[in-house]
Amino acid sequence: MSIRAVVFDWGGTLTPWHDVDLVSQWYAYAVSYDPRHAAALARRLCQREIARWDEHLETGGAKGPGALESLFLEEGIDISSARHLRALGAYLDFWAPHTDADPEALPLMTALRERGLLVGVLSNTLWPRAHHQEVFARDGLDGHIDAAVYSSELPVAKPHREAFQTILDALGVSAGEAVFVGDRMWDDVHGAKELGMRAIWIPHSKIPAEQSVETGSAPDAVANRLADVLGIVERWQGV
Repeated sequence: MSIRAVVFDWGGTLTPWHDVDLVSQWYAYAVSYDPRHAAALARRLCQREIARWDEHLETGGAKGPGALESLFLEEGIDISSARHLRALGAYLDFWAPHTDADPEALPLMTALRERGLLVGVLSNTLWPRAHHQEVFARDGLDGHIDAAVYSSELPVAKPHREAFQTILDALGVSAGEAVFVGDRMWDDVHGAKELGMRAIWIPHSKIPAEQSVETGSAPDAVANRLADVLGIVERWQGV
């Protein structure tokens, strides 16, 4: 079956992998929201986030991490307050240097679409769609993405088949017509292949041991850099 679409993971794939201390990210929020009790609040928020990702792992993605807003609500935070919105801005500012697109992302997406291929994004994330769109717009990628799906809007997350099916439906293609590109063997490669997609693994991320899952699924190809994806797809198309 001919390839009609290439779908990318976001963190660690379209963006280079960064080692980020989770408590530090939450301290950036907490010190703005409640300076007197910042350390304790940061620890609680971090523990809540870790618990969500642990549940995602334990359920094979049947339970996604949910949305960032719900995490704050669990803590009893008024997400409509100016205090929260100011602190949320500090949290997102903390992440800004860690979300820059790989320099090869834009040329690759451009080349794929010039060849008539659709480009999609499927990301396991707590962040809302609006923030991802801002990041893509900042890096000039927004006009090169035909459809994007975020687990923050779903009850499930990769590697659950429903997550992959959602992006396929958004693009209007079948699993056999799509390629998935990601840096995680379980979430990305295993999940995509379970649904019948071809999978390209980009092995340059330092996946924490506690987030790694043994899987018998092997990638259909390995791209040592993002730019290699184009040549792999062209070979599969017989170009």
